[in-house]
Amino acid sequence: MINETSSTLAGSGGERPTRRHRTRRMAHYRASDSKREQFRRYLEKGGVLDSLTGVLVSLYEQPEKPSNALDFLKQQLGAAGEEMEETQALRQELARLREQCEVLGEENKDLRSRLQRYEPAPDAPPAAE
Repeated sequence: MINETSSTLAGSGGERPTRRHRTRRMAHYRASDSKREQFRRYLEKGGVLDSLTGVLVSLYEQPEKPSNALDFLKQQLGAAGEEMEETQALRQELARLREQCEVLGEENKDLRSRLQRYEPAPDAPPAAE
């Protein structure tokens, strides 16, 4: 009966890992390290790490720490996204207004030339009749 108990304990994971088990575990660690490295590069390429670092530095440099650090982070990260959208919208509006200004300038020029045919310039001497 004692032999059955000791063999059951040994088979249930109570024994020392074999070389094969250690090698399998190390391969698993290497695979997860590789995945972590890929994920880190992905975040770095997307600018996420720089943004997070900037916001965390901003929080660190606050003379009076906010009562809720998570809300501070959300606000800082959200503001950057809204600012980018707002900037893009303003750029589009600026391009539209510049185009409109150019069209109105051409129309003004055309109307002034038409007006000159019918009315003399204010500083021109009156025509002799």
